[in-house]
Amino acid sequence: RTDTPDNIRLVAYIVPTTTPAPTVTELRDFLAKTLPAYMIPAAFVTLEQMPLMPNSKINRTALPAPDHSRPELAATFIAPQTEKEQHLADIWQSVLGLEEVGIHDDFFELGGDSILSIQVIARANEKGLHLTPRQFFEGSTIGQLAAAATDAPRIQAEQGVVTGPLPLTPIQHWFFEQDFPQQHHWNQAMLFALAQPLQPELLETAVSHLIQHHDALRLRFNNTGGVWQQYNAGLSEIIPVTRIDLSNLDADAQKTAVSHHAAIQQTTLDLKTGPLLRIVTFDCGDTQPDRLLIAVHHLAIDGVSWRILLEDLQTAYAQLQNQMAVSLPPKTTSYQQWAERLLRYAASPEAIADLSVWQQMAKAAIRPLPRDFTTTHMPSEATSQEIVVSLNATETEALLRDVPATYRTEINDVLLTALARTMHTWTHSPTLLVDMEGHGRSQLFEDVDLSRTVGWFTTVYPIALTLSGSNNPGSELKQIKEQLRRIPDHGIGYGILRYLGPETAVKTQLANIPQAEISFNYLGQFQQAPAASDTLTIAPESRGSDRSLDGTRQYLLDVSGGIHQGQLHITWIYSPDMHQPATIKRLANNFINALRDIITHCQEPETSGATPSDFPMAQLDQKKLDKLMAKMARRK
Repeated sequence: RTDTPDNIRLVAYIVPTTTPAPTVTELRDFLAKTLPAYMIPAAFVTLEQMPLMPNSKINRTALPAPDHSRPELAATFIAPQTEKEQHLADIWQSVLGLEEVGIHDDFFELGGDSILSIQVIARANEKGLHLTPRQFFEGSTIGQLAAAATDAPRIQAEQGVVTGPLPLTPIQHWFFEQDFPQQHHWNQAMLFALAQPLQPELLETAVSHLIQHHDALRLRFNNTGGVWQQYNAGLSEIIPVTRIDLSNLDADAQKTAVSHHAAIQQTTLDLKTGPLLRIVTFDCGDTQPDRLLIAVHHLAIDGVSWRILLEDLQTAYAQLQNQMAVSLPPKTTSYQQWAERLLRYAASPEAIADLSVWQQMAKAAIRPLPRDFTTTHMPSEATSQEIVVSLNATETEALLRDVPATYRTEINDVLLTALARTMHTWTHSPTLLVDMEGHGRSQLFEDVDLSRTVGWFTTVYPIALTLSGSNNPGSELKQIKEQLRRIPDHGIGYGILRYLGPETAVKTQLANIPQAEISFNYLGQFQQAPAASDTLTIAPESRGSDRSLDGTRQYLLDVSGGIHQGQLHITWIYSPDMHQPATIKRLANNFINALRDIITHCQEPETSGATPSDFPMAQLDQKKLDKLMAKMARRK
């Protein structure tokens, strides 16, 4: 069924012939004996009788939609008891798309991930429940979080306009290190279809409030003597909103014109004088809905920031439309303060303590990735092609709701296990060096809150993923999970030491770690993002290139994934100068098949287990822990 664009799933309708009727668990277990996991319905609806048409065939349109009920979990459902618990339950239900959650339900077993947890923290703060990312991962149930939440904010963020110089962050150092040929054209952008035309004067006013509220949108960059510096500019009377009238064109001509103008507008950002933000409305008259292009230089935005920016744009515009004063949620820690704290932290003993983790990466035995064609240089961005593969809605729901509880995993554990298995088959090497991208908002400091801060926080760090060759999905999933858990603070320390540390020898050592030839980035779930609203929907036209095509590719393969409209989509970007399309298609399909193997394994009866990182104080390796768990199971 497709009841909404964000909810696509396989549904079973049952008319019981026995009393009592079979439970959902009994039905699932019965079907599991004859069907593969991805064919087992995601929802079961019990009816007194099937709705029929006059010809006695089932009237499919009359079948009722299943509700968004809580999935079956090991934890017994207990409803919220306190006001704090109810506030958190309301937020979880909104973010996860569920009708009810219990206070002992685990957020990640319900399908949550670290990116969605940031949204929960931000919304909780707005309700006066102040939480940190660390608290979220230490206790990921409503009961635990309600007990940990405080009424007073843990940080005091500057609520005014932040101006003045600030250090470059690690990811910004990385950007300028690449020496891209057209640095002003390296953006993130979105093109929307509008449910209703926007009033130009209200849009300009709303955008001016965004620029005032989110300081990173006012960043400026100068190169002095070969050294890049940045500062927060003050407010400007110039609002970067442009209107293009296409109302005299037919639909096909409008489509061409939108793509043409969008491509041009993406090249108009200026690192030195600004703006770093460009907003363009396309007036399509009565032919079709108007279009809205938002382009922001990547130096000022990342994936998490988009959720904040779009939400605030819609909030500000709606308030102005209703003749209300614009009131956005309180600001969290400024990008300026974050950059300054990172620079100070880089010289601390805590930062240096992580060095040994990264030194191990240099010792890994890494084979170059196979190539179909040999060239002496990396191809340009202009040659980039992509192949997209997907799980269906039922498989995606199983990935989010069934898999995490089996071995207490997060989605990155599962996706990277599938990637490691795929690449092992291709390279015949047990170890794969990957550059991992993360959202970079891990809590290093107790007095910092980044849940509503716009900026480029992304972390990029190398990790060597090694498989033992067992060819067992469960065993390999546990191996990769443990290797990821050994990376402190989700890898943020690598960039800090690599670019901000005071010791030149350390910087040189980290710079000499072998360059990964493949990158991986999980972008999160987008069905609950503000873009998936009644106001803004993704437009079908091309928005032009986000980056200059004159630049050089950084990796042979870029693998990224996200969940859109209830399905996991994995994009493989490559250059035909290096690989034939058939090669990448085969890799992409092998990845999806490896993912299905893991899902099926985790859905098998009696499949469960723990890994050493689940019990850090016990100091057990996997073998000893497995023996202990087996012994405890026998006693039961």
